[in-house]
Amino acid sequence: MTRSPKFDVVGIGNAIVDVIARAEDDFLVANGIRKGGMTLIDEQAAARLYQSMGSATVASGGSAANTMVGLASLGGRAAFIGKVRNDEPGSAFRHDIGAVGVHFPTPAATSGAPTARCLVLVTPDGERTMSTYLGACVELGPLDIDAALIADAHIVYLEGYLWDPPQAKEAFRQASQAAHAAGARVALTLSDSFCVDRYRDEFLELIRTGVIDIVFANESELHALYQTSDFETAVNALRKERLLSFVTRSAEGCLVVDHGASIAVPSAPIEQLIDTTGAGDLFAAGALFGLARGKSLEQCAAIGALAAAEVIQHIGARPARSLADLLAQSAI
Repeated sequence: MTRSPKFDVVGIGNAIVDVIARAEDDFLVANGIRKGGMTLIDEQAAARLYQSMGSATVASGGSAANTMVGLASLGGRAAFIGKVRNDEPGSAFRHDIGAVGVHFPTPAATSGAPTARCLVLVTPDGERTMSTYLGACVELGPLDIDAALIADAHIVYLEGYLWDPPQAKEAFRQASQAAHAAGARVALTLSDSFCVDRYRDEFLELIRTGVIDIVFANESELHALYQTSDFETAVNALRKERLLSFVTRSAEGCLVVDHGASIAVPSAPIEQLIDTTGAGDLFAAGALFGLARGKSLEQCAAIGALAAAEVIQHIGARPARSLADLLAQSAI
């Protein structure tokens, strides 16, 4: 019997409100912030950094949530599972993600930590550096995994950052089991090279035991996963894993590795690089949209490149233009 799920993709990740500001490299050094990655901070550190930041743009964010918003912008059917508190930022997050057409049924927490915040500093080279207070995200657990919602998707998309909160790991595995039981595929984004450094062995176990079927990574994350600075060595190791992978390489495009075979797909042209925040998230949105709609792997990567190109030409991690319109105007 052919499956006809209601949703193209259900994303599971940290529900975060992004606070995005421009900053010089000297500001990062002065505040002891490691450039180019994501660092977890506590509530007090988040308050101090926020006070020292310049003029900021505030928007609902979170890696997997951004991907679901991108998928909805492409015309896809997206749902999201993540945890917010019943506070003002949590209400704003719920409103924002719902307003763009993403189904978000997870109940808000009525006690505990406030809704998460990510303080994003964008340096003149377009690089983004993130300091994240996870807040209510750490409360996401197995009880938040709606098995019926999972079963009603072509693909379940898991955020690597979600591997930080302890009980989220159990939720992660439970979601994978529910997806596979329903005949859905499970995708994982490695999220960040520092995240890979923390959980390398566990991520490799997820890959090698069949918990996940699809991997999204950028070059630095792939190098971290296989502990090598040589790209070809890392790719050869990935080929041996026997799963579908999308490896993004910034301006050099993407390498799709499918059970040993590989396809190189170029990046989409841009006029000006403004902010790389959300590039990987939006690439994943395009590729997942293509996979759910039965496109070729080359087309999937090309749609991902198109979505990533749109988001890096403005501040913020979500599309400023309709990706469905851009796709309709393209030759993909």
